Amino acid sequence: MSPPIHADQRLFLTDEQLRAGIELLFFAYRDFTGDPDRLLADRGYGRAHHRAIHFIRHRPGITVAGLIETLAVTKQSLNRVLRQLIEDGLVIQTIGETDRRQRLLNLTDEGRALEATLSQPQRDRLRAAYLDAGPEAVAGFREVLHRMMDEGGRRFLVKTTSDNKTEQNR
Repeated sequence: MSPPIHADQRLFLTDEQLRAGIELLFFAYRDFTGDPDRLLADRGYGRAHHRAIHFIRHRPGITVAGLIETLAVTKQSLNRVLRQLIEDGLVIQTIGETDRRQRLLNLTDEGRALEATLSQPQRDRLRAAYLDAGPEAVAGFREVLHRMMDEGGRRFLVKTTSDNKTEQNR
């Protein structure tokens, strides 16, 4: 494991320190997605299904176009995933009330149960890591992740964070 980097060293990151950080991300992602991957495989699903289920659950009524933008996937690849989720009774698609061209997505009760089952081990893993690392480390970790994202992702987070605050204030 690499020694911790102190603030005065941050401008002098070596390629070796960056390589170690890349490996940390690879292994953390592998382990973070491992539990849900095993549950998804039992159903014949993959990570694309998990991402779709996650965002449909946490943005009820998201449009197909909105999900395509959020996931940065092609319409063709998302349609394959959505078709399977709809056929399996996990997602329902309805026509938009104001724009009948829109297809609004929501999870069924079974879909919400699957999402909860998939995300529980991830919440447990993240909660344990956050508790062990402490508030300063969590804030720094979140800042680093935020700064690694492309502008589109940051805009998406700002929009959904604002929407959630508005929803919480109602």
